Amino acid sequence: MPIQARLMRRELLPFVLYLGLLVLATLLLDALLHLFNIYWVGRYLGIPGTLLILASFGYSLRKRKLIGGGHPTQWLRLHELLAWLGALLVLVHAGIHFNAILAWLAVAAMLVNVASGLLGKFLLDRSRRRLEEARQRMRDQGWTADELEERTYWDSLTFDAVRQWRVVHFPITLAFGGLALAHILAVFLFWGWR
Repeated sequence: MPIQARLMRRELLPFVLYLGLLVLATLLLDALLHLFNIYWVGRYLGIPGTLLILASFGYSLRKRKLIGGGHPTQWLRLHELLAWLGALLVLVHAGIHFNAILAWLAVAAMLVNVASGLLGKFLLDRSRRRLEEARQRMRDQGWTADELEERTYWDSLTFDAVRQWRVVHFPITLAFGGLALAHILAVFLFWGWR
């Protein structure tokens, strides 16, 4: 298989499918709410969506050893699932109403955050897989551990650099969090408390 086709199938296609599935699920859920004439429910889906997104931070807490228990890989999978489901509910909550710029800025930041997380996930998986494939080829050729370490030194540094994508993901997450918090505060400030 040509390298471009393999790259498309293994790297780009899953990324596009994850984002496409999020958009499709959003449209489907929104259509179902309208079909059953309960579209008003969407207005309140921001609350459980936000709670799911907040729950997804358990992975960050586990990674920093602020909470114990569970394997980090399980926490990562849970983080991905909860963040995806939370984003889905927030997108349905946002709907197609363009009357609140702050809310749309928060949604845009959330989408950039989701894309950043998915991009980091796939880049890290690709780097890890390529490094291990190179090491395995060298082991198969009979290289010693020292030779292997020396020959893959630069590849290991590249892998470590890719692992630093979180340096980009974290500020995006903070921007999203700040905009979401500002939106929530604005809702409480301007809510008709009658």
